[in-house]
Amino acid sequence: MGKFIYDTNVKIDVEDRALAHLQVVIGSKLRRNEPFFFSWRDDASVGDGRTSVWIHSSASLVFKFYGSRRPQLNAAWLDALSETAHSAHGLHMVPEPAEKKEA
Repeated sequence: MGKFIYDTNVKIDVEDRALAHLQVVIGSKLRRNEPFFFSWRDDASVGDGRTSVWIHSSASLVFKFYGSRRPQLNAAWLDALSETAHSAHGLHMVPEPAEKKEA
């Protein structure tokens, strides 16, 4: 279980595989200078609400992985997450789809 840390005071636990996918999508948006919202549902231990942060190029972001291996990335999941990041509601977690089969 990894952590996503935003501006040192907002921290959420994210499974390492999902966090690796988020890192790629967030990095891609920021390389193109495209700020966006990132939202998630809070754990019941902190109120069971929702949190949204504005991701931009000068924000302090930390992706803390607890596993030592890089998870294999699923292109279909990257596409699905990227699609949410480009929407008016911003990036949010979606279930991992089956990997695309090469023809």
